[in-house]
Amino acid sequence: MGRWFPTRYVYLRDGDEVRAWALTPRRQALGAVAAVLVGGWCLVASGGFALDLFMQSQADRTVARARAASERLNADLQARLDSAVVRMTATTGSLDEMAQMVERRHAALTQVMGMFRGVDGAETALAPAPSLDPAEHTPVQRMLAVRMDQERLIDRAESVAHTRAERLRLAFRLAGLNPSAYSPTNGSGLGGPLVEARDPRALAAILDVDEAFAVRIRSAADNLSDMRGLADAAEGMPFHRPTSARTTSGYGVRFDPFNRRPALHQGQDFAAPLNTPIHAPAPGIVSFVGVRSGYGNTVEIDHGRGFKTRYAHLNSMAVRPGQRIALGQRIGAMGTTGRSTGVHLHYEVWMNGRPQNPARFMRAGDQLVQQD
Repeated sequence: MGRWFPTRYVYLRDGDEVRAWALTPRRQALGAVAAVLVGGWCLVASGGFALDLFMQSQADRTVARARAASERLNADLQARLDSAVVRMTATTGSLDEMAQMVERRHAALTQVMGMFRGVDGAETALAPAPSLDPAEHTPVQRMLAVRMDQERLIDRAESVAHTRAERLRLAFRLAGLNPSAYSPTNGSGLGGPLVEARDPRALAAILDVDEAFAVRIRSAADNLSDMRGLADAAEGMPFHRPTSARTTSGYGVRFDPFNRRPALHQGQDFAAPLNTPIHAPAPGIVSFVGVRSGYGNTVEIDHGRGFKTRYAHLNSMAVRPGQRIALGQRIGAMGTTGRSTGVHLHYEVWMNGRPQNPARFMRAGDQLVQQD
């Protein structure tokens, strides 16, 4: 320190009086450190202030660019609208052409919207917008509003049909089934000559609309056709639960409760008090009522499409062979007949002569209930 900060003296003279202060190396070093700290703080503060100004300037420029882009977009849209209005109002023929196009589209939309009749929630989702007041809007404005509403309706129809079809496909996959095997084969729900019009240009010619609009109509029709086919197939599938009782044993290999050896359990067991009602998980025809070895009192229902369900260990049976059964109809009461260790229902699902895991079908049913 002595070499870097040798002792220095400061003299102050006031008239004949002279005062002296000695600056020791220690004092000089402390002063230097203080000067460095103050200088560093000033640099950091100045840098932070400059950085803040720079970032604020960047943000302002970003906001300005976004505002300018928005203004350009609005101006472009307004210019297009004005141009369209000018072109339509230039001659009577252009207005007539626009009106004819709106009418043709309306006729095509009427066919598509008729396909949604009976679909839950479709009437509300696909309701047309209220008409504009003729006293406050010109015919051109009302015509443009109708055309915009047509675009909204066909877009909404595509969305509703596609969403519901996808949800049904998911339910079939949860059940381990191939959705395409239960979809319509013709690929169209429009009917009539439109079934053959697979080419968009041919469909556009039949409907007398532009090709882009015809493509959207075909998309909505195909998805709605798939949705209806899958929904009709799902109504006959054993997707619902035969009872709300708790599950005690699932499908698969387990230890037999009598001999304690591994054995394949081909169904799902539900435990509940004696005489708990058992309901049909899908419509069908009763194919067997009686006693089967090991199963005790048994009811079997044929649901068509290769599906059959079996209900075993029943205490009582409320149906007869050949009887047509509706979804949710009571078919018997829970018991402990046959090879059973307690009151429960043994429930099996068969497809094309092979046992299936009932839990998959019930998961599919839960998925369909959530959609509703």
